[in-house]
Amino acid sequence: MLTLRAYRRFVVVAWQFLPLLLAYARDRRRFLVVGRPRHVSSEVHRARAERLLESLLTLGPTFIKLGQLLSTRPDILPPEYVGVLSALQDEVPPAPWPEAKVVLEEELGPLEERFESFDTEAISGASLGQVYTARVDETDVAVKIRRPNIETLVEADLRVVHWSLPILMLFVGEARAFSLENLADEFAKTIREEMDYEREATMLREIRGNFADDDRFLIPAVIESHSSSRVLTMEYAAGTKINDVETLDERGIDRRRIAENLERSYLQMIIDDGVFHADPHPGNLAVTDDGRIIFYDFGMSGRVDAFVQEKIVDFYVAIANQDIDAILDALIEIGTLSPDADRAVMADVMELAIADARGEDIEQYRVQQIVGQIEDSIYEFPFRLPANLALVLRVATVVEGVCVTLDPDFDFIATATAYLTEEGYREESIRQFLEESSANLGESLTAATRITPKAERTLDRLEREDLYVRIGVEDSNGVFDKLAKRLVYGMLLTMGLFSTGVLYALEAPDASVIAAVFSALLTIQLFRSFRAPRSIRTKPQFTRQNLRRRDRE
Repeated sequence: MLTLRAYRRFVVVAWQFLPLLLAYARDRRRFLVVGRPRHVSSEVHRARAERLLESLLTLGPTFIKLGQLLSTRPDILPPEYVGVLSALQDEVPPAPWPEAKVVLEEELGPLEERFESFDTEAISGASLGQVYTARVDETDVAVKIRRPNIETLVEADLRVVHWSLPILMLFVGEARAFSLENLADEFAKTIREEMDYEREATMLREIRGNFADDDRFLIPAVIESHSSSRVLTMEYAAGTKINDVETLDERGIDRRRIAENLERSYLQMIIDDGVFHADPHPGNLAVTDDGRIIFYDFGMSGRVDAFVQEKIVDFYVAIANQDIDAILDALIEIGTLSPDADRAVMADVMELAIADARGEDIEQYRVQQIVGQIEDSIYEFPFRLPANLALVLRVATVVEGVCVTLDPDFDFIATATAYLTEEGYREESIRQFLEESSANLGESLTAATRITPKAERTLDRLEREDLYVRIGVEDSNGVFDKLAKRLVYGMLLTMGLFSTGVLYALEAPDASVIAAVFSALLTIQLFRSFRAPRSIRTKPQFTRQNLRRRDRE
């Protein structure tokens, strides 16, 4: 039954996405099979992104989640798509209460026996679940119920995504194939985790414990007796939506302090704790009357291992220190930038991006502008965005946007730099640099003491004419292979043209046509061998004006 449903969904999905796939195929080869690539303007990309957004909304909950995930992957989609999909909200009408009640009672038992009161009007609806308010043991609670029958739909859609992957590979370049495979695996893992409310409860408890002694934040407690894998009951905490600046001002709340506390909370979660709330859009953040920040909905949450934490710190410290080489080193070590990338080209891109993003002083720019420029480069160069960084990138951009809404002059980098300094990360970075420099100096001095006797022995052998030099030619770019292919193609083409002429003169038209077709194919192959490949080593035409134009668009 599930397989049959998956087949039907596959047809529906294919029909929705076929026009876009054909457009992408023509971008690579104008006539699908042959032809040169087409230049696609930013306006065309944006129009296609709008059509993609409509298709995702039409296909329902699973594909809404897929769109949200794609909005965090600038290594797969152009920046125009990322911008359009970033506005995709996980808000759909809640399922009818009688259907949700069935799920609730299957998990917890009769409603009247388990709850003192229960409001059957959902306070929020999402693609995978919906939230109601109720009362348990004289405590106001929020009850999150998984959407009825969502499991079958999600599993069918995941099969469709799995079946579609080989087809998608035909429409994208090799640089995107790896990212697409990772995306499919990441999506299946993420959506299954988000449907598991027991996992969400675990993450919520852990993050709540990490902020237990910090009265700047309020994280609801899990009501264990009323929670399961399909129902999650938490304390209900009411507050003002964090982007409702007018109400916050009416209540005398310092918005600048709220913005700073919000950024610091995510720096602590990502850099120190290694577990973080990964969906900080304004609907999941509120502020109490006494200025405490409330976090809602931990379905989308993630973990950061120690290595990634260290490299994130290195990246932030390098930006604060204006150290381009250190920025590139951090990106390479974390797996975002290929070690084979031309560092000179990438240094130019990074310098322009940072120079365009900052004002007179480096501390004045905002991280979202930097990330936006890096997202542009990620699509234009064969970068790879590791799955464990996609959520971190999304959190950084969304949190910065919320902070700027609270305070238009908020300086994200200044706050991050202050946090790193207070926690001792910048001093630790300097100490490690001095230790490494000292070790390198010692190794250099040791090597210098060994050079003199070796040089003397070499000169003695040279004087006795007893010195042999072995030379190996390194051809990492396959130059010799290309020359050999061109030579073979040229010889075969010459033979083909000669054969065509001889056969035509001997009045053997059929054979001469075959020889002519063979010669034409060889001509195409020879022409293709001379075409310059599109590579990261080609210096791009990046200018400050181009970068600023992208921001305006």
